[in-house]
Order: sequence, then C-alpha cells, then structure tokens
Amino acid sequence: MSGTGKSSVVRELAARGFKAVDTDDGWSEPTLDGRQMWREDAMRALLATEDTDVLFVAGCEENQAQFHAHFDHIVLLSAPLGTLLERLAARTSNTYGKAPEELDRVRGDVETAEPLLRRVADHELQTTIPLNEVVTAILRLVNE
Repeated sequence: MSGTGKSSVVRELAARGFKAVDTDDGWSEPTLDGRQMWREDAMRALLATEDTDVLFVAGCEENQAQFHAHFDHIVLLSAPLGTLLERLAARTSNTYGKAPEELDRVRGDVETAEPLLRRVADHELQTTIPLNEVVTAILRLVNE
C-alpha cells in the first residue's frame, strides 16, 4: 500500500547489505487506467536469479499473486489511513499521492485491496514503529 514505508524498508535492507528490490523502480509498468503492473518478464528473471541467499521484494501490484509461490514469506506492511495520508503529503522522493484522485485511490485501496492482501500475507507489520524495528522484525521472520 502506498505510504506504508516499503521504499524506506528496501533502502535500509540494502544499507545492511541485503539484496532488496523496490518494484516501483523499473520493475513495473503503467496500465491504461493509471495503475501499474509488475513487468512479468522482469519479475520472472529477478526471481530466477540465484545470486544471493535472501532476496527482498517490495511492491504491491494487481498481478503479484501469480508470483506468490516464489516467495518464502509474504509480509504486509500496514499503517492507519491517517498515517498513510500524512506520509504521502510529506514525502518528497515520490510524487504519487499528491493529487486528489490519487488520494481517493489510496483510500479505496485501504478499504478494498488491503483486506485481500491481509488474507494472503504470512505476517503483518505495523509501520508506525521506528524503521529500525520494522527491519529487525522482517529479518527475524526470514531467520525463523
């Protein structure tokens, strides 16, 4: 979900030496309705590459379900709607969430898509805790 901290988590994992991919960075392509989908060829290649012990993939697209079998863990990062809206308004690294129609989409996604994501997730982490604690919790899940 937009504003949950996926990009921040990816940056922190990479800073700690892990291979971590934010699918917003070249792994997705826009659709006619303004959303985006994972580039299936690129994602297949990424997931087939065995150049690291652990690969972290962060993203949320409508076609992600076809890749779920490739993941050992699916972690839903979540935060209350108010927190998401505050983060989107404050962030400077990504313009998404500034336009009223984008904010409406975020609200709709929290209402309709997040419950679906929650059903397929193995774990859920609230990202209202400090980033360091979120990343530590993710690393604990991988090492279980």
